[in-house]
Amino acid sequence: MYQLDEKIYFYLLFIIPVLFVLFLAVQFWKKRTQKKFADTALLNRLSPNRSTAKSVLKLVMLLLAVACLSIALVNPKIGTKLETVKREGVDVVFAVDVSKSMLAEDIAPNRLEKAKRIVSEIINNLGSDRIGIIAYAAQAYPQLPITTDYGAAKMFLQSMNTDMLSSQGTAIDEAIDLAKTYYNDADQTNRVLFIISDGEDHTDGAAVAVEGAAEEGIKVYSIGIGTTKGAPIPIKINGIVEAYKKNQNGEVVITKLNEGVLKEVAGKGNGAYINGANTNETVDFVTETLNQMDKKEFETKQFADFKDQFQWFLGAAIFLLFMDIFFLERKTAWLTKLNLFNEKETD
Repeated sequence: MYQLDEKIYFYLLFIIPVLFVLFLAVQFWKKRTQKKFADTALLNRLSPNRSTAKSVLKLVMLLLAVACLSIALVNPKIGTKLETVKREGVDVVFAVDVSKSMLAEDIAPNRLEKAKRIVSEIINNLGSDRIGIIAYAAQAYPQLPITTDYGAAKMFLQSMNTDMLSSQGTAIDEAIDLAKTYYNDADQTNRVLFIISDGEDHTDGAAVAVEGAAEEGIKVYSIGIGTTKGAPIPIKINGIVEAYKKNQNGEVVITKLNEGVLKEVAGKGNGAYINGANTNETVDFVTETLNQMDKKEFETKQFADFKDQFQWFLGAAIFLLFMDIFFLERKTAWLTKLNLFNEKETD
């Protein structure tokens, strides 16, 4: 496990291409100036120890020094001590609909991106709760098991897309059944499942599945994404809309938010339905709901002691700068004999 203290100093790496361009410009200027002064043969006689390879080597050392200095300023730290920490929280699972209807753009930029943004904002507001993520369409897929690693959760969340599951549809029952396997702690006081979907193309087993979840003590909430007016499903190639999805009759399919299904699921799951049109209101509602629930104490392991590693990169930067200063651009006698850079003139 590692930490980066001052990530802003990574911007210093942009100096590297600037120095490289300046080096090329100086080399070009030198060659032009030298040609005006004398021809190549005369220049070689006037400065026989001139070495282009040494100039390139000095540049490489300088660029490496800048890179090391940048990393040193960022101050990377490595975790050296793993401790068991007691925390209190709720087990929360997010089941995100990744069916093709979630590509509809009646909510900007589209339904899926809106859903991911809502979940990401909720994660940002969590305290010590454990979270899990499920992706589902016509079938459910475990995206992330229950964890306290919020960084990993957001990384897996952002990787979700409508192509990750080949079968299409909105099998809410599959997502609920899979969510049941996430709650492996029999003593957990509160288990919460948030279904984020437009409710389109749902299967008939959702009501039965949610009743089974409620019997196991799982509270099911639903967040509706989309509008009741609906929108077509775009087919994009390289980010450009080429067409819209059509049915068997050749008519453009209009996908609409099915609030009825989502309200029914939430009602039977002892939860509540939230329209996700307003991100802030949705996040506030979910945060307040979770804060009011009873918390259970659980143990988790985390790195508690981090040691600075900047000194290694700072030392490397100083060494490279020292070498760059004292490394001469002219040919070295013993290196010339070895002819490592193929600089010997042929008669």
